[in-house]
Amino acid sequence: MVPDRRVFTPAFYGWLLLITVLSLLRFSNDPDGGLDIPHMDKAVHFLFYFVAAILGSLYLREATKRTISLSKALILSLLFAVVYGMIIEVIQSALTDYRSGEFEDILANSLGAITGVLLLKYLFSGKRQQKWKH
Repeated sequence: MVPDRRVFTPAFYGWLLLITVLSLLRFSNDPDGGLDIPHMDKAVHFLFYFVAAILGSLYLREATKRTISLSKALILSLLFAVVYGMIIEVIQSALTDYRSGEFEDILANSLGAITGVLLLKYLFSGKRQQKWKH
């Protein structure tokens, strides 16, 4: 009997913890180390939620022992990532005096999650759909 090895469960929860901590930490006045890259923070938001949506979908597959459909996993993962991103932005505004929630951050989070879900849909579509089921 093969032991039940969970890879995506700790990866997903670890990634959410990383997002949460980095979103609520106070950074020095120059968090980018002197680099002046326009909209770098939005790219980071995009990346955080791109990965979160992918890991969330794979976590759902793992947690349900591969019984969840691709469509359902993608929808649930997308909804979770978007709502989680909104919650983090509200927490930043409401509970900290050094961070602010921004609509543009919610947009970057959501676009990252949508892109992650679309990538998984592409990777597991058509003939590759069988890879999701087995």
